[in-house]
Amino acid sequence: MYGCNYTTTTEQHRMISIPGTFLSTIIQAEKSEQRLDQCISDLASSTVTLSDLKPLIHNKRTVKHILTAVSSIRNAQCLLFTTMYELETSVIHSLRSALPCPVLPIGPCVAYMTLEEQHPKSNGELTGPGDCFTWLDSQPVNSVLYISLGSFLSVSTSQLDEIALGLAASEVRFLWILREQSPRVRELVGDTNRGMILAWCDQLKVLCHPSVGGFLTHCGMNSTLEAVFAGVPMLALPLFFDQPIDSRLIVAEWKIGLELRDWTDKDRVIESKEIARAIKRLMASDEAEMEAIRRRALEWKEVSVRAAKTGGSSYNNLSSLMEMVCSSQCTELDQQRSKTSA
Repeated sequence: MYGCNYTTTTEQHRMISIPGTFLSTIIQAEKSEQRLDQCISDLASSTVTLSDLKPLIHNKRTVKHILTAVSSIRNAQCLLFTTMYELETSVIHSLRSALPCPVLPIGPCVAYMTLEEQHPKSNGELTGPGDCFTWLDSQPVNSVLYISLGSFLSVSTSQLDEIALGLAASEVRFLWILREQSPRVRELVGDTNRGMILAWCDQLKVLCHPSVGGFLTHCGMNSTLEAVFAGVPMLALPLFFDQPIDSRLIVAEWKIGLELRDWTDKDRVIESKEIARAIKRLMASDEAEMEAIRRRALEWKEVSVRAAKTGGSSYNNLSSLMEMVCSSQCTELDQQRSKTSA
């Protein structure tokens, strides 16, 4: 799923998992004469530059897909974003002035209603190899680092080894979602009493668990929105597509995370000692900078909850969408009746 959802009069509904900032940057790049290292002028206070798009330029298939999507958007009846207005205010205003259709952020589009379904309690003993919640229940508040680098693209084998070694050196408790189970990673991590390595988990529920205090992430927009909703600080390791821009938003705009590696240095393998140092810093409870990051993460959590509640920005935008859909259906029905009576 994409971070923006759009509908055209000639095509089926499409959904794209990108932030509004990424789409706005693409639109600006089409018409801009700015230097690559300049910030986008239409994005107030933004640190995003046109150079953030450079990793895409060499992938012709991706560029073609993006340009086709942007071209279709200009014929859309409505543009929906899975983000919320408060997260990307200046971008939403910019898109509204650039596009002829309504632009409605209706997020955070996360499965927060399922959080009411409590995970089963036990007597403190693990009920199975995938029982991460019983283990999480036994950990101190904000002590566990959650690690997930996405469902599709991942890091190189050498980088994976360095992450495992860095995690071991940090001595931090962890829950690592690793879809390709690797005996070598388990061997490098060592003492599994400090953590768990699983192929899958209910990510939003894990992030909302009180023992989770940090998230090492690839910065996919869906994962980013879940972390914002949960109020969990992030350690950013972007891999592809919109993720470098998502990382920039997390670290420089919203200020709710740290950067593990600058995107311009993406081909360099990050050494285990750097990773260990970054993990320790993210999970530190006595560092002033991290206290400020945690405070801002909790503030954004409150904002995201308010946006989805009755009267919130996303609630109101979703109500507007429903009115548009109902109005369109009524118009089509009237037209059909007119044809029938004629």
